[in-house]
Amino acid sequence: MPADVAVVTFGCRLNSFESEVIRRHAQAAALHDVVIVHTCAVTAEAERQARQTVRRLRRERPDARIVVTGCGVQVATAAFAAMPEVDHVVGNAEKLRPETWHGLTAGPREQVADIMTAPQLGRQRLGAQPGRTRAFLQVQQGCDHRCTFCIIPYGRGPSRSVPLPEIVAQARALHAAGHAELVVTGVDIASYGRDLPGRPTLGAMLKGLLTALPELGRLRLSSLDPAALDADVRDLVANEPRLLPHLHLSVQAGDDLVLKRMKRRHLRSDVVRLTRELRALRPDLVFGSDLIAGFPTEDEARFGRTLSLVEEAGLTFLHVFPYSPRPGTPAARMPQVAPALRKERAARLRALGEAALDRFLRTQLGQRRRALLERNGAGHTDQFAPIRVTPGPPPPAGTVAELAVTAVEAGMLVGRAD
Repeated sequence: MPADVAVVTFGCRLNSFESEVIRRHAQAAALHDVVIVHTCAVTAEAERQARQTVRRLRRERPDARIVVTGCGVQVATAAFAAMPEVDHVVGNAEKLRPETWHGLTAGPREQVADIMTAPQLGRQRLGAQPGRTRAFLQVQQGCDHRCTFCIIPYGRGPSRSVPLPEIVAQARALHAAGHAELVVTGVDIASYGRDLPGRPTLGAMLKGLLTALPELGRLRLSSLDPAALDADVRDLVANEPRLLPHLHLSVQAGDDLVLKRMKRRHLRSDVVRLTRELRALRPDLVFGSDLIAGFPTEDEARFGRTLSLVEEAGLTFLHVFPYSPRPGTPAARMPQVAPALRKERAARLRALGEAALDRFLRTQLGQRRRALLERNGAGHTDQFAPIRVTPGPPPPAGTVAELAVTAVEAGMLVGRAD
């Protein structure tokens, strides 16, 4: 009888990858009627949603064993442990260890160690990631920076890199399992290698990976710190077609004083210069960006500089957060912008992003674009534009198809498979 394990995942790509690791460990331990809630801590809202989900799950499955884990649990252990609906509380280091799940029922209710002293995390080899055509390839974990708004280093611990041979082995297994595209993921992948012998850079690692796997046709990068792109990454952007033309930059704001108060390592001009330099190397490159609205001390003029940066830097895919104060971070002690104003500015920024995306999508009309089809005839182009195939039956999921772009509908390209 197969183990009955459900995993509910909040948060980032790394959490999604780790949820599959957790699921497999729990199934191998033959756990039954277990629900694992994999939490996020990036905002107070993410933690609230996780707690709300735990309460709902207890109502729906009164006899199930409920386990909470993830960054929310790591930084707010007492709050989750106090929930009567929770049976087990598992930290970020413990969740990836098979012995945690094999000993779950006999072990202590709370298993949460100091993440700052935990050994290497995340060297997990998965042969496949079920239900995904695009698979996550973990290369790094944790963060050594201390942005004033961010709680994640306290949930993930210091930066730890996975050595290249292990990355190659994982990538080879994922490719052999049928994943047509791999997404390089971690907490701060631009810091890759600083903890390894010889201090290899992210770009050097990517070149090593692509050299070792000539059969790997599609590699995509997750979020990048614009202050830390090395020369080898730039060379890959210019000369490696297997590195897809879509980069997501962790920009956060467009005003220099706000960036300084965030303790970011770049200025507005650095972002503009970087996007222009990279586009000169590869004209079809498209940029996404994380942006925070309503950071403490942000007035209308400073917010306006974030708005104008979207056009000046040519940002297309915006991931917008209203600022969320996290207890224990320096920004939580700064003069706060009213919550209603944070929400209103986030809405304006999202509307600007929707307009930027629409303009980009319309430039694709009449073009032929490769796309990885994921499910129900929909997928994403090389530049990560959403696309669906019509008319006629679409190619199977997992197919990389060349499509003629015929329309833009509801924020999505429409393509025809000739």
